[in-house]
Amino acid sequence: MLRENDEQLEPWMRELLAQEDGAPRMTEKQSRIIAAAVELFAEKGYSGSSTSEIAQRAGVAEGTIFRHYKTKKDLLFSIVTPAMVRIMAPFVLREFGDVLKTEYASYEQFLRAMIENRIAFLNKNRRLFKIIVQEFPFQPDLQEQFKKYVLSHVIERLKLVIDKFKADGLLIDLPSTTVIRLSVSAVMGYVLARTFIQDQSEWDDEAEREATIAFIMRGLTP
Repeated sequence: MLRENDEQLEPWMRELLAQEDGAPRMTEKQSRIIAAAVELFAEKGYSGSSTSEIAQRAGVAEGTIFRHYKTKKDLLFSIVTPAMVRIMAPFVLREFGDVLKTEYASYEQFLRAMIENRIAFLNKNRRLFKIIVQEFPFQPDLQEQFKKYVLSHVIERLKLVIDKFKADGLLIDLPSTTVIRLSVSAVMGYVLARTFIQDQSEWDDEAEREATIAFIMRGLTP
């Protein structure tokens, strides 16, 4: 049975279940429902998970879910929305902050630090990442939440880094937002592949990372 002090819970789940920001504390059954839903949504996707499965894994009656959440979609949003608004954004900015504040001799060094930082973050919060990636294309409300609470803050800080490298003549003269888009697109392609690829025996992570960095640098170096 899932418990809110389960050592297997990811860091973001511990914060969500703790409700330490003044929000009403979850009941034990609510905590089990949320934890079970996170596991199933990550394993099978939102569409592939039923409320009966969630109830069974949480050790509660299915009707208990609907006493707390009107629909399965409400349950999804009760997980993902606060994770992005109250947890994901601080996590991204808090754990990414050192990377953005450090002085780098080249954009290549910055890319390496950024990739290593985000991989470490995703390894600790894999379920959250899977749920967001799986549902993001199909949930416009989630897209708006992500843009408002996460993307806008990260881009604002990234632009400061990019502007410095451009001023030093280390990057071609493209709009900073374009440099960010090109860089992030390539990095996320690498991250998504290493996260979801089925046959890890054919995946050479170091070679793929180096190829990604080389690809970006060839396109952005003056």
